[in-house]
Amino acid sequence: MSVPERVRGAGRTALLLVLAAVAMVAASLALRSGLPGRLRQPLWHPEAVVALTYTPAAALLLRHLPRLRVAWVVMVAGLAAALYMLALHLGPWLRLRGAPGAAAFEWLGLWLWAVDFYLLVLVLPLIFPDGRLVSRWFRPVLVAACAVPLVVCAHLTVDPGIRRVDGGVAIYPLGEIPWPISVTVLATLAACLGSVVVRFRRAVPDVRRQIAWVMYAGVLAMAVNIVGQAVPVPGALRNVVTAAVPVCIVIAITRYRLYDIDVVINRTLVYLGVAAVISVVYLSLVALAGAVASMSGRTAGLVGAIVAGAAFAPVRRSLQRAVDRVMHGERDPYRLADRLQRRLQTASDPGAALAGAIGLVGEALRATGVVVEVLDREGRVVTVAQEGSLGDRPRLVPLVWHGDPVGRLVFSVPRSPDARLAGIMARNLAELANATRLAADVQRSRERILRTREEERRRLRRDLHDGLGPTLASLAMAVDTARLKLKSDPEAVDALLENLRATMGRTIGDIRELVYGLRPPALDDLGLAGAIEALGGVVEAGDGPSVQVEVEGDLEALPAAAEVAAYRIVQEALTNVHRHARAGSAVVRLHLNGDLHVTVGDDGVGMPPSARSGVGMSSMRERAAELGGSCTVGPGPNGGTVVHARLPVNGSTHDG
Repeated sequence: MSVPERVRGAGRTALLLVLAAVAMVAASLALRSGLPGRLRQPLWHPEAVVALTYTPAAALLLRHLPRLRVAWVVMVAGLAAALYMLALHLGPWLRLRGAPGAAAFEWLGLWLWAVDFYLLVLVLPLIFPDGRLVSRWFRPVLVAACAVPLVVCAHLTVDPGIRRVDGGVAIYPLGEIPWPISVTVLATLAACLGSVVVRFRRAVPDVRRQIAWVMYAGVLAMAVNIVGQAVPVPGALRNVVTAAVPVCIVIAITRYRLYDIDVVINRTLVYLGVAAVISVVYLSLVALAGAVASMSGRTAGLVGAIVAGAAFAPVRRSLQRAVDRVMHGERDPYRLADRLQRRLQTASDPGAALAGAIGLVGEALRATGVVVEVLDREGRVVTVAQEGSLGDRPRLVPLVWHGDPVGRLVFSVPRSPDARLAGIMARNLAELANATRLAADVQRSRERILRTREEERRRLRRDLHDGLGPTLASLAMAVDTARLKLKSDPEAVDALLENLRATMGRTIGDIRELVYGLRPPALDDLGLAGAIEALGGVVEAGDGPSVQVEVEGDLEALPAAAEVAAYRIVQEALTNVHRHARAGSAVVRLHLNGDLHVTVGDDGVGMPPSARSGVGMSSMRERAAELGGSCTVGPGPNGGTVVHARLPVNGSTHDG
């Protein structure tokens, strides 16, 4: 049989079983109308609710998962409840009419409740949610769980009077039955609960969530039934919690990721606590007002209601915070942000602040491991702060600062994370990651500046010592030689002076080159705009693209450092346009508006996607960073490449 045929066959079978359960319950209600009042069961008997809710739930599961053992256990429990309801009314109905078979149905009505009850209480926890035992060591427990209904059947057949009925619910008093039976039942129940605990501890987060759904409904239903043994419980409440169990089973199997059980448990604990506190406050105030103030019952009740109503909101907020801290830790984003800021204020530097922040992030997200990666402007990881260990499927949240990706938050959690809280943490960490990146940029810039300065000093020393120094020494020797020969051989002096003049010309050229390396002479001769226009002319003359220069603002009072940086950045950018862009034109814009903005755009082929920063791009960024500015290289709005540099001028020095 193919899979679709098997699924359709299981779906049809399940539908027939649901119709059979509904028919048995309907027949039971019809028979109820023909019985005297003392023999009638409650109209909405809890077992009828089990029959009418568990069988459709099982059919819904079997329609999609025909081999799910959990669904078949639920279906058998619902059918047993339906047959039990039929037996409760059919047995007395047959006996009143002297029809045969009355004793058999009365016997079923005596113990058949144990089948659905112990299937749901003992067998289902052992095999939920995948239909398998958590360990082979629990096989004897499964055998005992299946045998308990048979033991109860045998005992009630021998001693039917031991069973009591409360509101239609059969009560099997474990304290009054023979101790071997009670020990067997209690030991089996304890072992089944132990199986649930073992499975929960070993399970992955998704399976834990499934178990939590069913345990939540089961514990709630059990609590209502236990309370009902001591105080009257409305039948409607008992039926609602009974019907909630199969609903939670279906959610646990099919929709456990869609609905967060943590939220359900959280709100249940909060509002149960609020109800208890408000009830105590109300009753205490009513008693106090009646005893001390001699108020009437109505007036005292009004005072108690007003005070209890006023206390509701603060009590709910306090309990919500307490439950949140117990279940998830601190969840208030404002409190978390305040704690994070306090922790950052005590840090010595951004790196230490980042290391201290991830501890709070892990605590807030209840993460087993947290990693914060800080990215440089090329997207490479430059700083990593880690606490704990990441699992197999870590979650990633990008850290974005003013539209610029500055890092990544990577964490592992055993359950679905709070997306809102993770986003809040990411926004706070983005600012810290940006500060860390800026600190790293500053440190690297300082190191590069020191290296560049020392290399420049070494180059100047070498040029002066190895080039200019020997040249000047040779000039001095030539002058001395000319002086000596001036009297003895005047005709030879002319050749010596001619050679001396040529050497001095070369020396002057070397000195000019040294000076040009320190500051381009064109800046002093032509100004920044004129020097850049001259650069454009050189590019055009060398078979390069046409270069247009646009200037906004008065560039005459620019600091020397800003002039040199802007000139070198434009020079490097135009060199790249000439060599690589295959462009027909380029535009250089100089805009002074508080800061000096330098933009070089072209209409060339643009940068390849896999392009990495070379020496030229790094040099442009370093020159901008030395002044506290920035430099970006990216695609233009209409194609080509755009280089944009922002150079602060107020803090720049006037030294070249």
